[in-house]
Amino acid sequence: MAKLHIKKGDNVMVISGNNKGQSGRVLLINVAESKAIVEGVNLISKNTKPNAKNPKGGILKQEAAVHISNLMLVDKAGQPTRSGIKIDENTGNKVRISKKSGEAIK
Repeated sequence: MAKLHIKKGDNVMVISGNNKGQSGRVLLINVAESKAIVEGVNLISKNTKPNAKNPKGGILKQEAAVHISNLMLVDKAGQPTRSGIKIDENTGNKVRISKKSGEAIK
């Protein structure tokens, strides 16, 4: 399995495809398929039968998976950036940093 540059909870921006320019928070990551579900991005319509949760049924809007290669991390300034790893001097732990600003991510 490949090591991914994003994690659950990260703020990301879509850099290619039909949803280019949209951004949101990562809700779920499928490592085996290298796909992620991003809040409010790549919405699809799903037909549902009536059930206890939705008594009327009907058409629901929900997020579909986006390939990770089409996503880029967003730094504190709201700009898409590449990420890197740096060793923190105080604690000695690895910290993800923004290549654009050099600041820690999260």
